[in-house]
Amino acid sequence: MSRPGALLWVATVSLVLLSTVISVGRDLWSDIVLYAVLPLNLATVGALVLSHDRENRIGWIFSALGLYIAAAEVGEGYGLLAADWGLPGAELGTWLITWSWVGEIVAWTVIAAVFPDGRVAARRWRWLLWFAGVGFMLATIGFALGPDSNSYFQGGLNPFLVDHVVIRAVQLGGVLLIVASLIGAAVSLVQRLRRARGVERQQLKWFALAASLTALLAPVVIALWQRTPVVAVVGALMFNALPVATGIAILRYRLYNIDIVIKRTLVYSTLTVALVATYLVLVLVLQVLLLPLAGDSDLAVAASTLTVAALFRPLRAAIQGVVDRRFFRSRYDAARALEDFSATLRSELDLDTLGTDLRSVVHDTMQPEHVSLWLRTSGTER
Repeated sequence: MSRPGALLWVATVSLVLLSTVISVGRDLWSDIVLYAVLPLNLATVGALVLSHDRENRIGWIFSALGLYIAAAEVGEGYGLLAADWGLPGAELGTWLITWSWVGEIVAWTVIAAVFPDGRVAARRWRWLLWFAGVGFMLATIGFALGPDSNSYFQGGLNPFLVDHVVIRAVQLGGVLLIVASLIGAAVSLVQRLRRARGVERQQLKWFALAASLTALLAPVVIALWQRTPVVAVVGALMFNALPVATGIAILRYRLYNIDIVIKRTLVYSTLTVALVATYLVLVLVLQVLLLPLAGDSDLAVAASTLTVAALFRPLRAAIQGVVDRRFFRSRYDAARALEDFSATLRSELDLDTLGTDLRSVVHDTMQPEHVSLWLRTSGTER
């Protein structure tokens, strides 16, 4: 581990321990766990990336982001502690949380723009970094000095409020710049993925998969946050998926087949949605049909459950076939070629024909530069 990365990691761990100690009993357990694991995750991945390549900017961003989140949590923890014990600066920690989240979003925007080598895809994408930087400054000022309703503030108002039309304009301008840079980073990532080959393509697939899942789940998690422990667990996994996927992509990409992960994610997410929809429709329909006879919903629920269980295997096979044809066409064609050749073996007896078919299958499935076939017959080779 490089010395700078190790120092940043130690500093982050120290702040996480401090924030955890002063927040226990004063904050929700889900928030305490999430904001202890997330900065540790970021700092660890950043330190490992820096040990692998000290010039990789993503390692520096991860290490700095982990330290940034840990420091913000110490500020919030102190605010809660000061409010309980009557210490000075109780509202200062809460005020810190009202704007520190801007830095987290901007950091992920920059990471998406420069992944995986720490540089933008082309010179024309440099505006992303400028938009993100200016948007960070404007949005931070806007939220730090703008109106904010928070139950921890006395009277529910920002103690540093500057209720002025200029502050509102600054806040809006910063948000618009960040949104524009975030959209641009997503577009540049997709374009880079289309052009990438080899190692870089595998790295981008890992990052794109984690980013896509986060983008899909984030609105639901944020809307239902603190409503149920399940959402808290999903949120913790979601927010930690990006740094883990990034670390895998940069450090250990050869140990994992990302195509298999993507394929299974597509298959099982689609299968889950289809089975849940089928179950709900069957319950509603059967309740209407069986109400005159049974007068109870238990029979409809039981019948729907059995039907969904029976549909699991055939529906999974059908969805897997559609996913293979649409997203993994080469593997689908290779599997079909092997199936056709297996059928030919049962009926074909001519060795010359079998040899031709075998060479064709090997060429179609493995795509080697050259194919040769030797057959031993009656003590001779040909």
